[in-house]
Amino acid sequence: MTENQIPEGAEREVKTMGGAAIDGTPIAYIIVLAAVVTVLAFVPFSIVLGSGKGIPLSQSIYPLLGWLLGPLAGALASGIGTLIGVFLAPYTAGVPAIAIWGAVIASFAAGVMGASRKRRFWYLGLTVLFGLELAAYAYLAIVRNGIPVNTFIFGAFIDWSALVLFLLPTRTLFAQWISSTSFVKVAIGIFGGTWTICGLMHLSQVPFTYYLFNWPEPIWNTLIPIIPVENAMRGLSGAVIGTGVISGLRAINLVKPKEALY
Repeated sequence: MTENQIPEGAEREVKTMGGAAIDGTPIAYIIVLAAVVTVLAFVPFSIVLGSGKGIPLSQSIYPLLGWLLGPLAGALASGIGTLIGVFLAPYTAGVPAIAIWGAVIASFAAGVMGASRKRRFWYLGLTVLFGLELAAYAYLAIVRNGIPVNTFIFGAFIDWSALVLFLLPTRTLFAQWISSTSFVKVAIGIFGGTWTICGLMHLSQVPFTYYLFNWPEPIWNTLIPIIPVENAMRGLSGAVIGTGVISGLRAINLVKPKEALY
């Protein structure tokens, strides 16, 4: 090749995943996002009337971690971040074991929404788990404590509605919108997905918290209009944060984890 000759051929792009990864996700990504969860644990989002504890803003991004990192790496990042937050921000932690369980299952379920072909049936196992949790919640409320059925149905609205949305094709529809090139669809997909996943997170936690705190029927009636508003606010904050994060990641063209949805 002479000094002035222009090279020909297709341009090659070289990307590296780094030396260490978990389920196709660089460990550095997991560490960074776990730190973000910890930081947001300091920010009170709302108050749980049944237990008097604060809800951390970090709950709004548990689904996002599943979509960014995949089910396994996302669950690990959320779990680590929440565990550290339990010690550094105990005023939003609630019951530590229940808080960590909710974070892990939320990110895992979010990652499963857009799972690869070999994992496309993982949602069925999760659906069985969530169905059992809903049945346990109904038993504790209706059979053991005598809560009226209609009160339970309205009080558990975000729980059973999230389960329905996860079981129906809306699960994959939200995933498709999150991976869309239109950021309007991305925002809508994140809102719908966050409503679904945070509802399932609540469903995974509430049988344990209800067993521990056993709030009476007047508290049920008070919570009926509050809990859906809280979940909608999680969806809105998740959509704002998530759309910005996904937009930025696409713009800087970082290496994409193997199981990432965006």
